[in-house]
Amino acid sequence: MTKILIIEDDPQIIATMTATLQKWQYQVATVQDWQHVAQRVDETVALVLCDITLPSFDGFYWIQTIRQTSAVPIIVISAAAIDDNVMHAVAAGADDYLMKPFSMTVLVAKIQALLRRRQQASPQYRLGAATLNPLTNELRQGTQVVKLSPTQAALLKLLLAKPNQTVTKQELLELLWQGGEYLDENTLNVNISRLRRKLAQLDLATALRTERGLGYRVVTGDA
Repeated sequence: MTKILIIEDDPQIIATMTATLQKWQYQVATVQDWQHVAQRVDETVALVLCDITLPSFDGFYWIQTIRQTSAVPIIVISAAAIDDNVMHAVAAGADDYLMKPFSMTVLVAKIQALLRRRQQASPQYRLGAATLNPLTNELRQGTQVVKLSPTQAALLKLLLAKPNQTVTKQELLELLWQGGEYLDENTLNVNISRLRRKLAQLDLATALRTERGLGYRVVTGDA
């Protein structure tokens, strides 16, 4: 079930949005601790609805904070004057905007459209039960988090783009060079070894296999 986080302090608005979203089979989460709002945004949250006027810090602050670690879609909902705040919200990292009072039908339509666009545009980097956050280079499996270096994360993303297929060393080197990573074969081997050790912390070391004389392969499922 798709999980939506509502960052709002008006009980009536929360109740109305919750009832509507649950009717559309969305899971709803809310905020109680206004000092640690960004911590509510984890890998299970698919979209955020965020008011501007909030206890403690305003919505712009929390959007900027969330954007430091997450690319989750954010829709700003506010009664504030729309012209100036739209620009401010987008600059902070919001994806869309709704001005109060608004139609629940319009809200649901915006949520569906934004989730659909994000799903089509953003690749999912998954290895078994682990998920790679492309912004933070963190590989998360449940409560366990392993931090990858930018090069290790780039290698893993390239390998995950061709699951269960051998990717040659030459292909990896060429792709990394195009992405601005300047590696030779020895450095590539070192980074693969370090990546394998990171994967081992999540019991995923055997998912990264060396194909002697050819290259490397990430194994998913039963392959």
